Amino acid sequence: MTSRVLLAALAGTVVYFVYGFVSEGLVIRKEFAPYSAVYRSPESLKPVMPIGFLATFVAILVMACMYAKGYEGGGPSEGLRFGALVAVFVVCTVVAHSYVILNIGGRLAAALAVSNLIQWTLVGLVISLVYGRGAIGHAAR
Repeated sequence: MTSRVLLAALAGTVVYFVYGFVSEGLVIRKEFAPYSAVYRSPESLKPVMPIGFLATFVAILVMACMYAKGYEGGGPSEGLRFGALVAVFVVCTVVAHSYVILNIGGRLAAALAVSNLIQWTLVGLVISLVYGRGAIGHAAR
């Protein structure tokens, strides 16, 4: 694993949490209110947040490793495509399953699907920008 991959993962993680706060913490926050029995309260969330931060960083590190392995020098458009593929995977395996398993409404599930599609596509873009920047003047792999 190279420093480019680690830096790309770190940048992707920052973008993930910033966008997530804006999208789910501000824009669609009210959609969560009817499901307070399903989701942790802010107070009960605090002790487990480090697990969430670490798990998200590891997931994005894996994503950066996958990107680096398949890197073809395509720049931002390659990152957008990669991020979009990951986004569809996340929506189908996490959001759709959460809708089926948790007692949440279709409106919240749809809002989470859109949020995740954008969020993971942005993460792919940021990974490509950071990883690709290190590739300038170097071999693609």
